[in-house]
Amino acid sequence: MLPFPVLAPALPEIILVVGALCLVLLGAIQGDGARRAIQTLSVGLLIVVLGLVHLSGGKQGVGFEGAFIADGFAQLMKVFTLIASIATLLMSFQWLERERVERYEYSLLVLLATLGMMMMISANDLIALYIGLELQSLALYVVAAIHRDNSKATEAGLKYFVLGALSSGMLLYGASLIYGFAGTTSFSGIAAVVKGGAPLGVVIGLVFLLAGMAFKISAVPFHMWTPDVYEGAPTPVAAFFSAGPKMAAMAMFVRVVITAFPAIAPQWQQIVIFISIASMALGAFAAIGQTNIKRLLAYSSIANMGYALVGLAAGTPEGVQGVITYMAIYLVTTLGSFGCVLLMRRDGQAVETIGDLAGLSRTRPWLAFSLAAMMFSLAGIPPLAGFWAKFYVFGAAINAKLFALAIIGVVTSVVGAYYYLRIVKLMYFDEPKPAFDRGDASVNGVVIVCTIFVALLSIAPAALFNAAAAAARSLF
Repeated sequence: MLPFPVLAPALPEIILVVGALCLVLLGAIQGDGARRAIQTLSVGLLIVVLGLVHLSGGKQGVGFEGAFIADGFAQLMKVFTLIASIATLLMSFQWLERERVERYEYSLLVLLATLGMMMMISANDLIALYIGLELQSLALYVVAAIHRDNSKATEAGLKYFVLGALSSGMLLYGASLIYGFAGTTSFSGIAAVVKGGAPLGVVIGLVFLLAGMAFKISAVPFHMWTPDVYEGAPTPVAAFFSAGPKMAAMAMFVRVVITAFPAIAPQWQQIVIFISIASMALGAFAAIGQTNIKRLLAYSSIANMGYALVGLAAGTPEGVQGVITYMAIYLVTTLGSFGCVLLMRRDGQAVETIGDLAGLSRTRPWLAFSLAAMMFSLAGIPPLAGFWAKFYVFGAAINAKLFALAIIGVVTSVVGAYYYLRIVKLMYFDEPKPAFDRGDASVNGVVIVCTIFVALLSIAPAALFNAAAAAARSLF
């Protein structure tokens, strides 16, 4: 037991912040000479925190006067977020050395960003939400530009910083409006105020709040940063952006609308439906003409956030269950896809053009198989894991009588399948390009694990679906 019971629900976060501060001290004393030790200890620290989160068993707990909540939903989403951070660090180590970006600060920034994400997931108050969001964002701004000798990476970091600051301002303005009219920042307090009907100021504040959160998940029309940042940022960083922060931001999005504004669901459902349709459509059509695989995956990410929001638009436990299932499967497939991109190196140089994948099945059969599994899954081809992800969110929309939304989702899925299947066609039917170099062992390991999980989730998705159902029930 902790000496202060109020701290008990936040034990994993406390361990993470204490460990991160100890590593900061180690780095300050030893400098870059401690880089390898800090990298290894960072992964170990994240594994310890992951174990603590898992051992919590999703027990309900509230701390800091109700501003921080630990429940089944937070537990599961934190597990996914920590997995994303661990995979990112594993894929980064040899890349940092090869690109001569051997700075111990990289691992520390990932740890601090992860701490912010965990706070976002457990935030039960507008102030706690904003603190977690800014802690994550400030670390990610620097991570995006960590390769400071690369002009594209510097440009990506600057774009993300400027647009991220704008979105944070919108979110903070919305939060201030909600506080001004509701008189409280607590989600439960806001829910009690709007139960009898929301004042116009609260609705306007909610619009700004959702706009700020839509930026964090790169949903249309707040997606403009995503393709440029994904292309310009180092590939391991782009992989991190597409996985961990998206997971935390979607969890924050779900918790806010479900727990703070359940009485005015028709108002926020209109917003969610609009950005869902816009994201699915833009992600499907804009990716068709892309030649850079990182930009293609950026538009794919935008579309996938739209599909996840289909489940949230239902506003039911079944819909939230679909969102959690979708995000878990998206996490595995996007990490696997970016892992394959990291293995695209020829003569010591990274290549990112989709045409460079031509004939990969004859030069690197296992890599072609893994990437094909990811592409088929993202396209929603049955019986792969991505099919079940879309099946659950579209099913929730249909049960909520959102037939038009489900139909639009299916149509955009068919359109989006074109550019996924085009990659598979290039790898298996075109004349081969020169073979890629042998990849990093850690990246190969991440890709193999992701491929195995896609296969397992394709065969037996029930375990994930049951865990998602239990997590969704804890919100209602």
